[in-house]
Amino acid sequence: VRLAVLNEPEAEEEVIFNQHQQLPRTRWSLEDEGIGPADTHWHDSRRKSKVATNGQSDVAFSSPLETEVIPDQKLLQQISRAESSGGCRDSSRKIDPHLDFFLALAICNTVVVSMANAHRQRACMSPSSSQTNNPLEAFSSMLKKAGALFQRKSKRNYSLSEDPVIDSTKTESSRDPNRLQTCSLHALSQNDILTAESEDLCYEAESPDEAALVYAARAYGFILLARTPNSVTVRLPSGEELVFEVLDTLTFDSNRKRMSVLVRHPVTKEYVLYTKGADYAIMELLGTPYAENISGIEKNIAAYTQHHLDCYAKEGLRTLCITKKVVSESTYQSWLGKRKRAQAAIECREELIMETAVQLETKLTLLGATGIEDRLQENVPDTIVALREAGIHVWLLTGDKPETAVNIGYACRLLEEEDLVINMSCQNKLTCTSILDCTLEEVRRYGEDPRNVGTTLNISLVIDGNTLAMAMSPDLQERFVDLAKQCRSVLCCRVTPLQKSRVVKLVREKLKVMTLAVGDGANDVNMIQAADIGIGISGQEGMQAVMASDFAISRFKHLKRLLLVHGHWCYTRLANMVIYFFYKNVAYVNLLFWYQFFCGFTAMTMIDYWLMIFFNLFFTSTPPILFGIFDKDVSAEVLQGVPELYRTGQGKGEYNFLTFWISILDAFYQSLVCFFIPYLAYQDSDVDIFTFGMPLNTAALFTILLHLAIEIKSWTVVHWIIMLGSVALYFIVTLAYSAVCVTCNPPSNPYWILQSQMADPMFYLICTLSTVVALLPRYTFHVLKNSVAPSPLLQGRQLDRMEPSTRNQWIKEWRGFRGGPLVKRYELSDPPSPTRATPVDFFTESLTDADFMGDDNSLNVITDNHHRAVQYDDNLFRKL
Repeated sequence: VRLAVLNEPEAEEEVIFNQHQQLPRTRWSLEDEGIGPADTHWHDSRRKSKVATNGQSDVAFSSPLETEVIPDQKLLQQISRAESSGGCRDSSRKIDPHLDFFLALAICNTVVVSMANAHRQRACMSPSSSQTNNPLEAFSSMLKKAGALFQRKSKRNYSLSEDPVIDSTKTESSRDPNRLQTCSLHALSQNDILTAESEDLCYEAESPDEAALVYAARAYGFILLARTPNSVTVRLPSGEELVFEVLDTLTFDSNRKRMSVLVRHPVTKEYVLYTKGADYAIMELLGTPYAENISGIEKNIAAYTQHHLDCYAKEGLRTLCITKKVVSESTYQSWLGKRKRAQAAIECREELIMETAVQLETKLTLLGATGIEDRLQENVPDTIVALREAGIHVWLLTGDKPETAVNIGYACRLLEEEDLVINMSCQNKLTCTSILDCTLEEVRRYGEDPRNVGTTLNISLVIDGNTLAMAMSPDLQERFVDLAKQCRSVLCCRVTPLQKSRVVKLVREKLKVMTLAVGDGANDVNMIQAADIGIGISGQEGMQAVMASDFAISRFKHLKRLLLVHGHWCYTRLANMVIYFFYKNVAYVNLLFWYQFFCGFTAMTMIDYWLMIFFNLFFTSTPPILFGIFDKDVSAEVLQGVPELYRTGQGKGEYNFLTFWISILDAFYQSLVCFFIPYLAYQDSDVDIFTFGMPLNTAALFTILLHLAIEIKSWTVVHWIIMLGSVALYFIVTLAYSAVCVTCNPPSNPYWILQSQMADPMFYLICTLSTVVALLPRYTFHVLKNSVAPSPLLQGRQLDRMEPSTRNQWIKEWRGFRGGPLVKRYELSDPPSPTRATPVDFFTESLTDADFMGDDNSLNVITDNHHRAVQYDDNLFRKL
């Protein structure tokens, strides 16, 4: 967390994530703080501290160290002076802006306060003493409770002598034979009790940002003690507790991009509106820093604050502005009537409520700004790189500022140093059209240039919410999609939840691709529901995204295994199983089809009806199901080490119409072999119809099961049991059926057919010859294919046969030295080519300067070497 207060515009802010745990203070002075140079990290050393703390935790505030803050020394001086001059207790004086700033941090939120220990530890007392009315015993009971509180504090390894504010006094306690604990009168002071109680507070916030601001206010002595629907209790650095009456809460929404809390100050009795929100939304309510209706001092404050916000955004911090407004009694009463009418409305209720909020949030007074560091989880850059190597196009949709989004893009390797980064930001549709046309023309000219043959142009697009809204208009959709197809990655900044879902739908409809959306917050629900597949990350942003998703993961790094391993396995299993079921049914049904040519198409069958039913129901049903559950063509280690194997399932991969029709033709061939070899063997003989059909049915069983055995890539004990069990079940059921069924299918008689066949050597010869001839083409095809032109999956299976150390070394060398297409810098012939430091704007010659008056448009090439501290990923939308 970083803070900028309006009265210190030129001072460098300090990093206040601490390295050492400290107790909350109850008195405030510079001497009491004991903050030395070793405890404070200034702006010039901030980058080192970010890297040092980056490995401490994966999620914000997941450990006690993340919630502890080192206060800024200069701010402490301002707070001490404000407290000494009366602070919030003097109703006749104007409240110091520093105190207002931290009061806003503590009040303007929806944080719920609870106790860390729900069940408070009680002092040991006898039953008789708890029911007495003796004043001495009541006083003794109070002291015993204080002693129990002191013991709980001691168990947490806190030493009273380590705090310079609290007087170190020893507490003497003893137990009498009746198990009563007694404490001396000088055991605890009031400050000790307040400090211990504040340590037991637990803050439950809707987002980590809110929790970060509350913890920051607490570090400066403004402790949020309790929150109810009608009041908020805050303890000041002096130890005084103020109870603010909450008159209304204007909740955050994606249109306003801010939230406000209207309270009545307990001292001044003023109606105060505290507001926090996105910097660009708040600055518009103040009037821009260059507006003429702002006085010189206020203009300087807004300009300094905007400068700080820009610096924070470039470093990847998530910025907020904090404001205040004092509302008069008449204005409040008038607004309250409109608010009640809006809340009671039946039609357009949401719109009316938002209008009342907008009416009150005007002419705000800027108090300060905050910057919060959201670090990436572990292995996020590796996951992004692996997904891109797997052929997955990655888009980033976020509500952050463009500077923050670019910083995140470089941190998670969504943007690379050699990328051409196109930054689109414009205010009118004419400019947006011009930029799209010029960019598409340059991309086309680059591809047609003979000098660029065999090279790849890596383009990344950064576009803000306003420009995105114009680019997604019906007349510009096609151009925007054409440009997006040429980009390796797209970063959409300052987008609303509705825009996120619109982008997903646009990609699905225009590009005809499978889409996957990943999010961790409530603002990602629309995007997750609009995508073909939604994945929610369970974390500190709440469970809304998880509840709306198809899959839930706890860390972003698990997305790599989910897609590259389980996604690949699931695809290959389903594809093979579906193809096999078609093959099996075609092969078996065609046996009956060929027989119709010899029975005059009378629908007579040479196999008993019950045996045909049992064939698909019992004998050949379980093996393909287990094949679709347990089969693994390549191990998980190889699939994660070689992400390119995921491409075999994309587009026209190994499982396409050609594979399907080859399997169907193979089924026709096998049915011909299984029918005509028995037919030729028994030609001109006097065998009955079931004697002819029994070896045919047995040969079909062996052929179908051995065909599956050829397709299985990973054999387990379960596979062997099921395959052998299916054959054994066939013979057991058929022998039993032939033994007990004397007249089951008149006029034919299946009685004792299999028993007689198994005593005839011709039966075994027919079954063996039919199975070998039927499977010979498929076996030969696999041998030639794997020998002449091995597929990437086969090469991956060959890696599985290596020793683990050899395999890992091979994968490491392959990833380090594998070749790829040559990447050249983007060269423009006209207009001149951009350089590392020179942004380039593209305009058509037909447009005049008046068309761009007051418009902030840019098409900037960014190729700087961005050595950024890692930031937390916001919302990732993936196009598969």
